[in-house]
Amino acid sequence: MAALLSLLGALSGALTLGAAVVPGSAMAAPPAAIRLAGATLEPVAFADLEGWAGDDHLAAFRTFLASCRAVTRAAAPSRAAQPMSQGLKAACARALAHPAADAAAARRFFEDGFGAYRIQPAGGGEGFLTGYYEPIVEGALTPSAAYATPLLAVPAELKRLLAGRSDGRPAEPWLDRAAIEDGAVDAKRYALVWLKDPVDAFFCQIQGSAQVRLPDGRLKRYAFAARNGHDYTPVGRILIARGIVPKEEMTLDRIRAYIEANPAEGRELMRMNRSYVFFREADLAPEEHAIGAQGLPLTPGRSIAVDRTLHVYGTPFWIEAALPVSAPGTAEPFRRLMIAQDTGTAIVGPARADIYFGAGKEAAAIAGRIRHAGRFVMLLPRGVEPATGGPPAR
Repeated sequence: MAALLSLLGALSGALTLGAAVVPGSAMAAPPAAIRLAGATLEPVAFADLEGWAGDDHLAAFRTFLASCRAVTRAAAPSRAAQPMSQGLKAACARALAHPAADAAAARRFFEDGFGAYRIQPAGGGEGFLTGYYEPIVEGALTPSAAYATPLLAVPAELKRLLAGRSDGRPAEPWLDRAAIEDGAVDAKRYALVWLKDPVDAFFCQIQGSAQVRLPDGRLKRYAFAARNGHDYTPVGRILIARGIVPKEEMTLDRIRAYIEANPAEGRELMRMNRSYVFFREADLAPEEHAIGAQGLPLTPGRSIAVDRTLHVYGTPFWIEAALPVSAPGTAEPFRRLMIAQDTGTAIVGPARADIYFGAGKEAAAIAGRIRHAGRFVMLLPRGVEPATGGPPAR
C-alpha cells in the first residue's frame, strides 16, 4: 500500500550489524554483514538467474535512480540498518554521478555494484506476491445525496497520538472503522472529498491512494497520511473461510461483486477490517503515479511494497514467478528486477512483496488476481554480505 513514511529511522533490528571497523587499525574494513530475520541469504550468480539477461535493466535502473534521490537525503538510520543503508548510499552516489545511458550499461551497474542472494524463508517454500494499484473514482468537493462517502484527513486527536512517530500509526489502536463511519470523527470537518460509492472508498483505503474525478472533469490526487492503528484484516480471507468464494477464485473483483450484491452483509464485511486509512491531498502531475512510503511516485511494474521492518527502501530485488498478468487463469513467466519503494500492513515477512501495477481499471484487474508464490533474490551492494553464507557469486 502506498504510504508516506520516513525512510530508515524506524527500521527494527531485523537487519543486524555484523563486522565492524577496529579503531586505529590501518587494515581495510571487513565487509559489513547483515542477518535477515526469518530467512537465510544464499549467494547466486547473476548468470544463473532465469530471465536475467532478457530483462529491461535500464527501466530498473531509472526506478533505482528515483529511489537514490530519497536514499541520499535520508537521515541517519538505526545502527541495525547501517550496513545496508550505507551500501545503498554508496551505490546511489555512483548511479547519480554516472547514470546508465543504455540497457547494457544498466546491467553492468547492477552486476558490478551488487551481489545477488536468494532469500530462503526459514520455514521453507517460496515467497508470496500480491498486487496493488491506484483507484480512479468519482467524487465531489461538497457532500450531496449522490456524493456521501468521505475520504478523511487526519483528525486533530489522532495527530496528537502520532506525534514523534514515523510509521503513520499510533502506538495503541484508536477508533475502529465502525466507530469512525458511525460519526466518531466529524466528517464535515475532516472530509477532503466525497465519493459516489462507499465501496470505492473502501478500496481506496486498501490501496492507500486515489485519483478522484470531479463532476467538472478535474482530477484530484490523494495519498496515504495515517492509519488508526488497528491491524489490517483481509476481507477476502473471510469470504474464503465462510465458503462464499473458493480460494483459487479469490480476486478483488470477486470481493467487490459480493459486497455490491449483498449491501447489508457487505457493509458488515468491510467493517470486519477495523483498520482505517486517512489521506492528504497530493501535488502530483497527471502522468505521475501514486506516492509510496519512500516519499516518491511509484513506477508500474518496477516498484514493490515490502516489509519495512526487514528491508531498506531502495533495495533492488529480482523476482521470479508465474503470474496471470495478461488474463485470468494464465501463468506467464514474470522475471523482473524490482525496487523496494513502499510498504503495507499486510506485507509481512522477508520474502513478501506487493507489486504496483499502475492506476485505473486495467491495473486493478491485474493486481486483483495476483496471489501467487514467487522466488526472491535480494541485491546487496558490494561490501555488504550476509553474516553467513559467503561472498556474492560473480
